[in-house]
Amino acid sequence: MTIDELLAQAKTHSLNADEQPTLIIPKEWGQGRTVFGGLSAAMVYAAIKIQVDDDRVMRSFNCNFVGPLLVDKEFEIVVEILRQGKNASQALGRIVQDGKTCVSCQVCFGVARKSKVVVKNNDNHMLEMPKKGSFLPQIPKITPKFLRYYDLSFMAGRMPFTGSKKSEINGWMRFKKPPAEITDAHLISLIDAWPPSVLQMLRLPAPASTMSWNVEFIHPHQDFSPADWFAFKVLTRQAADGYAHTEGNVWDQSGELIAISRQTVGIFD
Repeated sequence: MTIDELLAQAKTHSLNADEQPTLIIPKEWGQGRTVFGGLSAAMVYAAIKIQVDDDRVMRSFNCNFVGPLLVDKEFEIVVEILRQGKNASQALGRIVQDGKTCVSCQVCFGVARKSKVVVKNNDNHMLEMPKKGSFLPQIPKITPKFLRYYDLSFMAGRMPFTGSKKSEINGWMRFKKPPAEITDAHLISLIDAWPPSVLQMLRLPAPASTMSWNVEFIHPHQDFSPADWFAFKVLTRQAADGYAHTEGNVWDQSGELIAISRQTVGIFD
């Protein structure tokens, strides 16, 4: 199934929960026995957004991966609109499987308003545009299955489990097969496709899991082409006691900053 098909199912489920009580994500979107976190988060967002007024765009997205969401197993998305104010809306969405919450997301939407406060972003990535992806090919039982849907191109940093002394990653990302359009839901899944930046520091394979994830979205008022590359630079702010705290910026193909991403990652080495 394509990401467009899965996002469409999440929207339909959100509007017609009685008619479509459960959802299933196939193993092709797996990361081990669990669903790729970027996809599950994107589906929760899609289910929330369909219930929010169109004049409100996402300003912040907070996601907690509470427990494993299993592939090829039924689940439901529960949406609660916490508040619809004059300028902002707050909503909560949860994925529930076997009666347990697996993913919980809170999203803040806000209308655009005139303001005298304008501070332009001056960060830039200075990364050369890639010609093709340069990540690992599909290797059975080694490469996560979901990566077949994404092109990742490393510019700085190393592959996971290569014993690097660095903990930053710079690169580009896009969908391997362009979707019909690029929405905020698509961007959520795309940003999460990268491995945690600290995994390159390990010499042997070890599990790691994103525990909490915050994305602040900036909207430069332009459309994206489905085939566009997006630049990504992430650094590890601190890591100790089995947890790492990372922070990254995302730019569109024209060099506009579009998102700021922060994660807390659990490392089980």
